[in-house]
Amino acid sequence: MLIGAGVSALILFIWQFLSWGPVLNIHGAQMAYTPQQEAILETLNSANLEEGTYFMPRVPEDATAEEMEAMGETSAGKPWAIVKYRKSFNPGSAMNFIRGFAADFVATLLLCWVLLKFAKLDLTSSLLTSISIGVIGYLTISYLNSVWFDGSTLPELIDAIVSWGLVGAWLGWWLPRGE
Repeated sequence: MLIGAGVSALILFIWQFLSWGPVLNIHGAQMAYTPQQEAILETLNSANLEEGTYFMPRVPEDATAEEMEAMGETSAGKPWAIVKYRKSFNPGSAMNFIRGFAADFVATLLLCWVLLKFAKLDLTSSLLTSISIGVIGYLTISYLNSVWFDGSTLPELIDAIVSWGLVGAWLGWWLPRGE
């Protein structure tokens, strides 16, 4: 189980690197360039904005129902944005890689646990179960976010099917060997 999860985590980690990086660049449109980036960043920085994620427009937490309704009416049809603001750019942090791999390892360890509950595990069951779990994650996180925040999630769907398909194929070959 540990070898299965370790190799699976490595498969996920490599796929994520390829998918988000310049090799495949599947997520390129989700990190588009704007020539106005310096002006936007300077505006955010000069506003002494605290680090965090902001949805605009939005009313304060203590807003009344009337204020919420008024904001909705005055904002309809106008621009909106989600801003994830950090005061310092730290590309390639070793801790990010460690946390990413650890998350992949825990996820694949949980998948191994599920697959080992099967009375008779074969390649097809492993592959379909793994892809199903990936698609469940996609539908309940990425897709639902796109429903409410109007975005394309095709890259995440590709990630869910390909990465979890690769993991399912590996585990479908590896795990039954220990029976």
